[in-house]
Amino acid sequence: MTDKHVQSEADDSNMQKDPQDWVTGDEPMTGAQKSYLKTLSEEAKEPFDETLTKAQASQRIDELQARTGRGKAQNGAAPRGA
Repeated sequence: MTDKHVQSEADDSNMQKDPQDWVTGDEPMTGAQKSYLKTLSEEAKEPFDETLTKAQASQRIDELQARTGRGKAQNGAAPRGA
C-alpha cells in the first residue's frame, strides 16, 4: 500500500470513531471547536457552554449542525451519528 492510501484509511477510521472512545476526549475542547460551537450556538439561539470536553463539544457540534442545516453530509451520505 502507498503512504497516501494508508493515510486515507487512517483518516477515515478516525472519522468513524465515537467521540466517547477518544483517548483525549476528556480534555478541554480545542480552540477550533470552541469557535465553531460558539457560532453554531448563536445561529441556533442555544446556550454556549465553554466547559465542554473535546468529546462533548463534538457531539454538541453534531446536534447544532443538524438544527442549523450546517455540515450536511456530501453525496447523500448520512451524517456521523445519524
